[in-house]
Amino acid sequence: MKSELECEAPSPTTAVPYMSVKCIDVRKNHHKTKWLMPWGPNHCKKLKDFDEAVSRQIEANDIVFAVHIPLPSKEMSPWFQFMLFIMQLDIAFKMDNDLKENAEITLDVSLAYRDDMFDDWEEIAHAIEIRKLKCTFGSPKTVESEGRHYDCDFLPFMEIGSVAHKYYLINIRLPVNDRKGINVGIGEIKDIRLVGIHQNGGFTKVWFAMKTFLTPSILIIMVWYWRRITLMTRAPVLLEKVIFALGISMTFINIPVEWFSIGFDWTWMLLFGDIRQGIFYAMLLSFWIIFCGEHMMDQNERNRLSGYWKQVGPIAVGSFCLFIFDMCERGVQLKNPFYSIWTTEVGTELAMAFIIVAGICLCLYFLFLCFMVFQVFRNISGKQSSLPAMSKARRLHYEGLIFRFKFLMLITLACAAMTVIFFIVSQVTEGHWKWGDMTIQVNSAFFTGIYGMWNLYVFALMFLYAPSHKNYGEDQSNGDLGVNSGEELQLTTTITHVDGPTEVYKLARKEAQE
Repeated sequence: MKSELECEAPSPTTAVPYMSVKCIDVRKNHHKTKWLMPWGPNHCKKLKDFDEAVSRQIEANDIVFAVHIPLPSKEMSPWFQFMLFIMQLDIAFKMDNDLKENAEITLDVSLAYRDDMFDDWEEIAHAIEIRKLKCTFGSPKTVESEGRHYDCDFLPFMEIGSVAHKYYLINIRLPVNDRKGINVGIGEIKDIRLVGIHQNGGFTKVWFAMKTFLTPSILIIMVWYWRRITLMTRAPVLLEKVIFALGISMTFINIPVEWFSIGFDWTWMLLFGDIRQGIFYAMLLSFWIIFCGEHMMDQNERNRLSGYWKQVGPIAVGSFCLFIFDMCERGVQLKNPFYSIWTTEVGTELAMAFIIVAGICLCLYFLFLCFMVFQVFRNISGKQSSLPAMSKARRLHYEGLIFRFKFLMLITLACAAMTVIFFIVSQVTEGHWKWGDMTIQVNSAFFTGIYGMWNLYVFALMFLYAPSHKNYGEDQSNGDLGVNSGEELQLTTTITHVDGPTEVYKLARKEAQE
């Protein structure tokens, strides 16, 4: 795995398959401080298969499935950031031990770590977990079919938000209790396989470098932007405040606190990253609504946040629901890494419903945004009839202003479309391993490209919407919109203030009132 740190253009994640080793635990009461190693100098006594266990009269409760992470001669690294594990059971069909419908398997699982091959194992977590088996059998259940394997879905197994240690050990027991019905009717389990998914070290370095470079860039333009606004004699208008708030949320998500995860065992980093991204999503979606609304030039009262409560309110409620949903899984996993909301029917349906509803709502949001942009374009295009009556200098200024404005609106639509696609793809790929698909590769160029696009978009907004103090001369024609020669020109739309309304706003507003 160390070689992955040196890959060129690394993919974000890697999936590593592990085959568990069947160990014999013959100690009385199965003392929990004893860990069973699948290989190495102190490896456990192994079983080839369960037929050997039957011949040696070894009970099911004395068998432990052991998995060492990583594979022999490898080491884990903090650069891997997180570990996800999914489980696959190899279950064979037998006439006298058939798999019952809606069967559930009970797992007694333990996780330990160490940083040296000769150190003692230290326990991280221990839990009793229940997973529902979803298996199909493609052949008739006859004597001739005995020994054939069921086709079973992958099961969510474990998620850890940091990789602070070099070696990890998983011990899995399948306790059997006929009286209580524990692990009865689950078929004949032949093997337990795990698939470990972690972030690539090479991608982590690229990601950290981007964050480290972009943080001061956005911070500098944000300070410059707000300084230009405070130099004005009027108070900041709503759009200027929202752009500044967007810059703050971008800076919040940019700050590379992940560097600390290299030296500290911070398992909450995944949850913290989700919260940061959720705040940015909410701010970005709210900004686009306000951005288009402030350029609508209709007779509705603008420049007040309360005027957008019908649009911004649902975004805030949706973001809060997303936070609650995340806390229900990753919040609980801070204490129990084996917990998963996908293990129950209700949890699975809730999680699937969330992803589907979120995708539909985002698509509807994008269509609504397209409608608002269309209205703004139609409004601005209709007012261009005023341009020929202006002086040449002012007409050229307005033409350039409108062109830049339309271009920015199209960039906004493109950014919104890519954001919606990215959100849906990221949710689907994150859910794939929980649905039964171990392939969760996302192109690193797409991932870093979206992140770079957000930063570039926020940078461009603050640069273009910072108040300007340039003069373009007095318009002496009858088409003059009342902009004095000493009046500052800027791209922002405002209502009338001490320094007067802005160029685009007046151009559209004048005929709207006529």
